[in-house]
Amino acid sequence: MPPPAAGYSFAGRVLETALDGIGNTPLIRMDRIAKAYGLKCNLYGKVEYFNPGGSVKDRMALRMLEAAEKEGKLIPGKSVLIEPSAGNTGAALAMMACLKGYRTVIVMPDRMSMDKDLILRALGAEVVRAPGPTMLSVSETLVATIPHGIMLDQFINPNNPLAHELTTAPEIIAAIESTVGGDRPTSGKIDVFCGCGGSGGTLTGVARGLRKSHNPDVKIIASDPTGSILALPETLNDPDAPIFLEGAGLKFVPKNLDRTSVSKWVKITDAEGYNAALQVHRLEALLIGGSAGAVVAGLLKYLKSDEGWEEFGGVEGKNAVAMLPDGIRNYMTQAWFTDSFANASDSPWAKQIEDALDEARKYALYDVNC
Repeated sequence: MPPPAAGYSFAGRVLETALDGIGNTPLIRMDRIAKAYGLKCNLYGKVEYFNPGGSVKDRMALRMLEAAEKEGKLIPGKSVLIEPSAGNTGAALAMMACLKGYRTVIVMPDRMSMDKDLILRALGAEVVRAPGPTMLSVSETLVATIPHGIMLDQFINPNNPLAHELTTAPEIIAAIESTVGGDRPTSGKIDVFCGCGGSGGTLTGVARGLRKSHNPDVKIIASDPTGSILALPETLNDPDAPIFLEGAGLKFVPKNLDRTSVSKWVKITDAEGYNAALQVHRLEALLIGGSAGAVVAGLLKYLKSDEGWEEFGGVEGKNAVAMLPDGIRNYMTQAWFTDSFANASDSPWAKQIEDALDEARKYALYDVNC
């Protein structure tokens, strides 16, 4: 997967497979969220649910898979990809296995949504539900006992952060640099980037890419939910609290997460993450998932803090980018999403709707079963 060119588009060309559609996702202004929070800086979202597998994980899954193929570790028709995943990496690998002739077994924490489970099965994966802390050990046992089983291991595989250093970061840089000379104030660089910790690949890889080739002083913010132990200093963490947000935070520190690359860790509650996602749905018409909501919540909390406001949030032309890892597809049966409609106000056209239905019922034909 070569680094993208500025202004690259899939329009006007035929893609050989869905894998050719990975990357080159849009960077979209979030002006309405910025206005709602009184921000003066430019606020952007890197919208990764535009990837064919539905998340940012498509990028690193493809690089890990292709690297294993080049090293002769995979045999079409025989190899079984076994991977511990909260869902998105599993979906990415299952999609690729469909096209490349591999089998997949995804070991997923038992608390993850049924939506993810069904998506994995639709792509031909076998899903193993394991108690959250055991998904890695269960995966290792299956690799040792299933013939031709192999684990690419997103938590330690160096191709995970490398994918984001070589593709995600350059895409963001090209998009922001394209705003120079436009009708809005801009510093012409990424001043703040915010992600969340999972496998660590996105946060670590984007931080490296931005600092090496664009802005060595970029502020990297990591949003970390209650219950996760990833934040530094360690005193920010509450290891005894549960994690409810999916795809954000962990109970162990993966090798691929360079915690020292983060300028500031921001702790958020589950409710803050969910509410931020719902706000983005209604204000920006971007149907992001819960982990993306966690990122937005953390970034907004930082930009509105005394430190963040003085340097970035309250300064015209500063550019703040939120990584939006996935979409609502994975969470449509989750209570935080469905309950939001139960609390919605009654329709202002309730009478007109009921009158129209009453009129229609006069002429409706009903099947009668005797």
